[in-house]
Amino acid sequence: MNQLEQSFSVPFTYTVSFTEHLFASDNTLFRDWLTQSARRSGTQLTRKLLFVIDSGVLAAHPTLPANIQTYFADVPGLRVVDEPMVVPGGELAKNSPELVDQLIDAVDRYGIDRHSYIAAIGGGAVLDLVGYAAAIAHRGVRHIRIPTTVLSQNDSGVGVKNGVNWGGKKNFVGTFAPPVAVFNDAAFLGTLDDRDWRSGISEAIKVALIKDRPFFEWLDTNADALANRDAEAMSYLVYRCAQLHMQHIAGGDPFEMGSARPLDFGHWAAHKLEYLTDFSVRHGEAVAIGIALDTVYSQLAGRITATDADRVLSVLQRLGFDLFHPALAENGGENLRRGLTEFQEHLGGELTITLLDALGQGVEVHEMDTALIQQAIEKLENTLMHNAH
Repeated sequence: MNQLEQSFSVPFTYTVSFTEHLFASDNTLFRDWLTQSARRSGTQLTRKLLFVIDSGVLAAHPTLPANIQTYFADVPGLRVVDEPMVVPGGELAKNSPELVDQLIDAVDRYGIDRHSYIAAIGGGAVLDLVGYAAAIAHRGVRHIRIPTTVLSQNDSGVGVKNGVNWGGKKNFVGTFAPPVAVFNDAAFLGTLDDRDWRSGISEAIKVALIKDRPFFEWLDTNADALANRDAEAMSYLVYRCAQLHMQHIAGGDPFEMGSARPLDFGHWAAHKLEYLTDFSVRHGEAVAIGIALDTVYSQLAGRITATDADRVLSVLQRLGFDLFHPALAENGGENLRRGLTEFQEHLGGELTITLLDALGQGVEVHEMDTALIQQAIEKLENTLMHNAH
C-alpha cells in the first residue's frame, strides 16, 4: 500500500499591549501597529478595518465611533468602515446564532478580505462571538481584540479561543484562532459597574491558586483595595493575570488536543451554574462559586488544610463574591453534577478536573466523589446561612 505522510507546524505571534485611552489622538500605539503590520505583510493594497462594538460599551462611551474615525483619518492605505456594527453584550451575544450570520454578511458587504481586519471592542462574550465569525469567514480574517472588562482583559481576551453557545451547552461551537493583536485599554474599566469590575477578579484568583502562590498572597493583601476599585491595583492584577495565562498557552497544549484544561479550575461547576441560572449569574461570579466549591472539595479530599481553604473563601468574600447559589443544591445537587459529564464531553477523553494540592499548586484528577461534592455544596450553603446571621 502506498502512503504519504504530511507534517508541518504554523507559528503564531501576537502582541498584548497595555495602554490607556487607545483612541486619543496623541496615543500612536494602534496606528503604529497597523503601519508595522502592513510593512511585515508587504502588501500595498488598501486594507479595511471593520469595528464591532459591544452595545454596553457604546452606551458608556457614545463618542467612541467618532473618536475612531478621527483617530484613523490620516493612516495611509487604511479605510475604516464608516458605520461600526453594534451587537449586544453578555451571553446574549453567544446565544444568538443570527449574530454570526450578520457578522459574516458584514464581512461580505464591506469587502473585508484576508488582509483586512475585524476589531471587536467589548467584553469576553462579544470577543468570543466576533473571533468565531472572523475565523470562519474566508477561512480566517485578521481579528483584533480590544477587551473592555476585567474578565476579558486578564483572561479570555488574551487567549486563543473563540466560540458561541449551542443547544444549551457553553462554547459548543468554536475555533482555536489567535488574534493578530490585543489592546488592553485601562480607561474602559473605569466605566464598569461594580458587578463587572468584581467579576473578572475571579479569574485572577483562579490562576494564582493553581500556578502562583505569591500572586495569591498579593491578592489577599490587596483584596480590600480591589473591592474599593483601586485603579493601580487593578492594572497590576490585569497585567499579571494576562501574563500567567499567556505563559500557560505558550508552554503546553494551546489548542487543547489532550483531555486536560488546567486553566479551567472551578469551571466545570461554573459553566453549569450559568445555564442553571439562565445566565443571571455572570461568568466571573459563577467561577468564584466554582473556585469555592473545588477548594472545599480539595479540603474534604485531604489535599489542602481547612486553614488554607478558609483563607481562599475569605478572600472571595472580601472581594464581594457570593460563595453559594441555590441552583447548586437543586435536585439534590444532581443538576450540577451533570456538569461533570458535559465538561468531559466537551474535550472527550477521560474526565480531567483541576483541584488544589496547595495554594499555588494545581493537580489533575480523573474522578470526583459525588458524596464529597454534595458535602462541599452543603458547607458553602452553611457558610452563607452563618454569614446571614
